[in-house]
Amino acid sequence: MLKGKKIILGISASIAAYKAILLLRLLKKEGAEVRVVMTESSKNFVSPLVLSTLSENAVWSDFQNQNVWNNHVELGLWADAMVIAPATANTISKMASGLCDNILMATYLSARCPIFIAPAMDEDMFKHPTSTQNLDKLKSFGYQIIQPGNGFLASGLIGDGRLAEPEEIVSVLEELIGRSNELRGKKVLINAGPTQEAIDPVRYITNHSSGKMGIALAEAAYQKGAEVELVLGPTHLRPKFKGINVKTIISADEMLIQMLELFDSSDIVIGAAAVADYKPDEIKSEKFKKKAKDWNLKLVKNPDILGVLGSKKTHQKVIGFALETQDEEINALTKLKAKNLDAIVLNSLKISGAGFSTDTNHVIMFFENGIKKEFPLNLKTQIANQIFDSILELY
Repeated sequence: MLKGKKIILGISASIAAYKAILLLRLLKKEGAEVRVVMTESSKNFVSPLVLSTLSENAVWSDFQNQNVWNNHVELGLWADAMVIAPATANTISKMASGLCDNILMATYLSARCPIFIAPAMDEDMFKHPTSTQNLDKLKSFGYQIIQPGNGFLASGLIGDGRLAEPEEIVSVLEELIGRSNELRGKKVLINAGPTQEAIDPVRYITNHSSGKMGIALAEAAYQKGAEVELVLGPTHLRPKFKGINVKTIISADEMLIQMLELFDSSDIVIGAAAVADYKPDEIKSEKFKKKAKDWNLKLVKNPDILGVLGSKKTHQKVIGFALETQDEEINALTKLKAKNLDAIVLNSLKISGAGFSTDTNHVIMFFENGIKKEFPLNLKTQIANQIFDSILELY
């Protein structure tokens, strides 16, 4: 989260400047206070009036406004971060050499905060030796370069140099300046997603879990300052923060091995994965051919990962998840005690908008000391933060 963070958004003259509008909206949505500084030429691509309206602050494009000096030194000292997006080849060259011929460069040279640079230019310009040298020089200053993407460019060509998407820029800022200290020094271990239990080289048993809730929990823990290990089953989704250590697995047996390897050094352990309860008794080495009308498949129980971890805990707080369709609270409380958990999170497929593959969830959290907390339907990212807030409050 970027709530309360003071951010300077610098805009230089690129066709990609239109993306700065969305970037500004996202920064404000995250709770940041934003001041916009732009070069004179960039006003040909995006309106200062739009940026001023969205930022709720005056936009600077010159050293003075109505005979009043724009104090770039004060602004540079005010900021928690400065992000220049888009950063043209010209602006990057000036930053690397210290050339100060506009208000954006003067503010940049006055800033003592972390600097983030999001290049935007044609591929040949981006890969030119001078651009590469300038970016390497800025990296040596300790600045963060937000790499451009590959796609359609203003030249009509397809290649590298496309300004990173605003969501990606915000994620980088959240990761590097937005983390709190609430879980600093703590190690959080989470499993998420489904497991796949092989029948033969072609078929497997699985469920509808997407891993969204577990990934949201991993991101919430990371934003609160924790060191996060995520053991993730088969899903195309990944956490947005690169600092989260992801270990991918396929089966329940593989998940148990990874969880046990990481368990002893963990402080908080959350079992959010939808682990298959059963697996085939035998994995066939060749594809099973369709012959008879019926196929009787013998299944055996998978390891109870959460139960194993609950029985091994010493200093750890172990939290489980229970997805139920009947007798929800009774079944959740039974699991809480049987698996020796500190808390369990119940969600039900009967509630519209909750459950598998959705972006939202509705949960009830039961603690071993009898406390019960209900979190109404909300985005899974918000639910994840509420869960960790409750864990921190009680422990």
